[in-house]
This record gives sequence, structure tokens and C-alpha cells, in this order.
Amino acid sequence: MRRAGDSSCGRGFRYGAGNEGGAVLITVLLVDDHAVVREGYRRLLERDATIEVVGEAADAVQAYERTVALEPQVVVMDIALPGVSGIEAMRRILARRPQQSVLMFSMYDDAIFPSRAFEAGACGYVSKASAPEVLVDAISAVAKGQRYLSPDVRKAVSLQAKSGVDTLTAREFEVLRLLARGETVKHIGEKLGLSEKTVANHQSAIREKLGARNGVRLAKVAAELGLAL
Repeated sequence: MRRAGDSSCGRGFRYGAGNEGGAVLITVLLVDDHAVVREGYRRLLERDATIEVVGEAADAVQAYERTVALEPQVVVMDIALPGVSGIEAMRRILARRPQQSVLMFSMYDDAIFPSRAFEAGACGYVSKASAPEVLVDAISAVAKGQRYLSPDVRKAVSLQAKSGVDTLTAREFEVLRLLARGETVKHIGEKLGLSEKTVANHQSAIREKLGARNGVRLAKVAAELGLAL
């Protein structure tokens, strides 16, 4: 799997066939659990002659299956998916397709989310508050093997001070997110393919790192980050 420190990202210029005008197409898979949102972004992206949306997915399972089947140049992935998050979905995709370019596109603009996304292998991160042309620029950049942060997220990252949450691993962060949603240790294990003991160990590590002696403190941290949404 690609590591956070890698200087390059994805597979670069291996684009699809040209369109009728001769321009080289960047093929894209859209992943968001809201059909109306996917349709809106499909129309936005396909106004650009260099982008072709070849498929859509509504959750992590569909995202994995359609990425493997369609082999898009770029997967545009929302973080807030039903079940496991877009970050976990990306991790599974990269385990199968290590050179896949994934652009995280999310309502979350807090610095912790892009940090976790890049740690898991993302090529870029754009907030949904960004102007439409920012998403197009981001897709073009990651398709070329470059990393991309939208201006608002870049500012948040530059201003971020180290906190207890920053010390969490990507797996611990995913466990915290599911705990914040009220998932039990058993259900988290089933979703992530982990034993209950392993999940419990992650939970203990999270509490120690965050200085949370109980679930109330964990819930407070999660609420501050918007993890329970």
C-alpha cells in the first residue's frame, strides 16, 4: 500500500481514450451516499471536456467493487459513508489497487480529517465548501500523480496545533468514529474485520492517548470533531 510519505501519488498520466475533440479523458468514479449529490457533481464534472464520470457508488462495498471493475483514473470519495467511512473504503481499495488515485471530497474541513486521509493513502483532499473549479483542478492534479489540498483545508492544516487526536493511528481514528456513532465493539469488529479483543485494545489506546477515562470524554472529543455526524 502507498505510504503517507510517498512523494508521488497514483499512477500519473495513464489516462483513458480521447474524446471526439481529441482531448485526453480522465475517468472518474463518484462515491457519495446521496444520489442527488452524485448527480449534481456528475453534471458539474462532465461540463469539463477532459473528465468522464464512468460510474457511481453509494457506500464502501460499491466503491470497492466498482473501482475494481471500472478501473477509473480517479476515485472521488466522500468520507461520511454509511457503515465504514470513505477512509476505510480507500484503504481497502488501495490494498487491491495500490496505485489507485483517490481524492477525498468531504464536508469536513477540520485539519484532522485530511491528516488521516493522507495517512491512509489519499492523493488529495477537497472540502465541499470549495468552488466548483477547485474540484476540477484537484481531479486533474491527482490524475497526474500530484498531491492536492483545497485552499481552505490547506489553511486549516497550516494552523493546526498538535493535539491528542493527532497521535491516533488511522485504524484508531476509524474505531473512534464508529464508537462516536454508537457502534458496539462487536459491530465495529464485524465492519472492520477485526476481533472484539483487537477493537477493545484500540479503544483502550484511544482513551489513553486522549486522556479519556470514560465514554463521556470520548463522546465530547468526537462531538468537537463532528465525528458523530
